Amino acid sequence: MADVELTILMPCLNEAKTLATCIGKARRFLDEAGVEGEVLVADNGSTDGSPTIALQAGARVVEVAETGYGAALADGSRQARGRYIIMGDSDDSYDFLALAPFLEGLRAGNDLVMGNRFLGGIKTGAMSWKNRRIGNPALTAIGRLFFAAPVGDIYCGLRGFTRTAFDRMDLKSRGMEFAVEMVVKATALRMSVVEVATTLSPDGRGRPPHLRPWRDGWRTLRFMLLYSPRWLFLYPGTAAALAGAAVFVRLLFGSWRLGRVYLDVDTLPYASAAILIGFQAVLFWVYAQVFAVTEGLRPDKDLPPWLQRHFSLERGLAAGAALFVVGFAGGIAALLSWANHAYGLMNVEKLLRLVDPSALAMTLGVQIILSSFFLSLLLIRRK
Repeated sequence: MADVELTILMPCLNEAKTLATCIGKARRFLDEAGVEGEVLVADNGSTDGSPTIALQAGARVVEVAETGYGAALADGSRQARGRYIIMGDSDDSYDFLALAPFLEGLRAGNDLVMGNRFLGGIKTGAMSWKNRRIGNPALTAIGRLFFAAPVGDIYCGLRGFTRTAFDRMDLKSRGMEFAVEMVVKATALRMSVVEVATTLSPDGRGRPPHLRPWRDGWRTLRFMLLYSPRWLFLYPGTAAALAGAAVFVRLLFGSWRLGRVYLDVDTLPYASAAILIGFQAVLFWVYAQVFAVTEGLRPDKDLPPWLQRHFSLERGLAAGAALFVVGFAGGIAALLSWANHAYGLMNVEKLLRLVDPSALAMTLGVQIILSSFFLSLLLIRRK
């Protein structure tokens, strides 16, 4: 068999009305561009005769038993014969005659060539208002913020990538978030990602699309949060801990007037809660980073440098125990102060300014001890 340069991959689920048209355009592109290639249809359980139509139109068909947009594309990509793969929906919304910029980008050595519909044009009726003005721009902005993804249309379904890059990305998503995972992992792995303009036309199926904006939007946002523990845990946790600590320390020296509002010892427990919640969130960030690195989901450089240089179980236990002892000593001091009042009534404000820091120190000490054991468990494989 001759060396196949390009596979044009189309996921398919009951696309009988438009599938032959898409395949015809793709085959025409290969012929006119003089490219040694194939058209591959990854059928995801069609019941309208789409596989037969695809074969008659000259495509190769693979059956994908696992349902989902991502499942179809992932399995199709694994079975592709080309060095390069260009994927696009089989609903006739993308023009398979206009794939030259994608192929040129791949030949130039890029790992991922993304289409951008906002640069090329979105025809009337091709995309709903909420997706065009809210959903896609918002998710793209989050992708750029969380991962520094160099794209302006993170959900574009027309894109090209090398087979080598696909294997390196090791994509796991099986739903619509597959498209976002590809961009996120390509960026995290420092792959070369470029964009080219493409157009989007109304699909020719005459029925509602498979996309479910709210469900698929949430799945995408959920994926981004789970894959970015920095934004899920570290930043919110740090903010909560610092804000709680600022209020806590200020109230140890007396009441605090903010305009017409007075804060006093009754606010200390809430400030303590903010510190504890924030500290726990930061610990979850550390856990997530260590787990991702040890499981090969993220590169070694994502392991916190201080953890590599300074952490050991013994140091963690010593720090936690020291903090617990300080808190315990404060508790003893509070008990003795109460004893001096014959265990009767005393100045509650003064007592709480001693009891609250003591309880906080003891709790943080125990958290550090338990976290040191857990981190050591996570790091066993690396050691």
